[in-house]
Amino acid sequence: MKSKAKSIEIHQGDLPGGLDFGSSVAVDSETLGLKPHRDRLCVVQVSAGDGVCHLVQFPGADYGKADNLKALMADDGVTKIFHYARFDVAVIRKYLGVVCTPVYCTKIASRLARTYTSNHGLKDVCRELVGVDMNKEQQSSDWAVETLSPAQAEYAAADVLYLHQIRNRLDEMLERDGRRELASACFEFLTTRADLDLAGWGEEDIFSH
Repeated sequence: MKSKAKSIEIHQGDLPGGLDFGSSVAVDSETLGLKPHRDRLCVVQVSAGDGVCHLVQFPGADYGKADNLKALMADDGVTKIFHYARFDVAVIRKYLGVVCTPVYCTKIASRLARTYTSNHGLKDVCRELVGVDMNKEQQSSDWAVETLSPAQAEYAAADVLYLHQIRNRLDEMLERDGRRELASACFEFLTTRADLDLAGWGEEDIFSH
């Protein structure tokens, strides 16, 4: 089964006011590459897990008007669900100037719960846990374009539409194996891990001998 959004709303520069994502929101970002200091933030996509995705584009690298999005990312009452949160949290910190908290990372949870496999990419996790086959053809794409193509919009939306379901399945596995507290401690460290990445310690293991 291929992923399909019920609806995709595209916004310029910020989320509209009045949106309610409840106690948790799935989040992902699209950038011009994988180096936060070089490759700017282009798109942030969010979903309440209800099949609706909101895509926020940042034309001309203007992040000064994203007050609603920034407030959502910094809201202590809303858990932000990411897959590989380390990267997204760092990018959002650098370009939006806010610390994402609290955070849940489905990739960390997968590594702790799915120890029977080395496949922890979102496509693999989504296929196994929720039975959705994601299309990743737009993974290498120019996200700074003025108008996103339908294929780009669908790709970006798919990256957040199923994170709530994936989190629920992973929580069951973590609870079963007594690893919920360990996962929570890892999630709490993610903001510090992102700060280390931005400060230049991305490749160095500061915990090694």
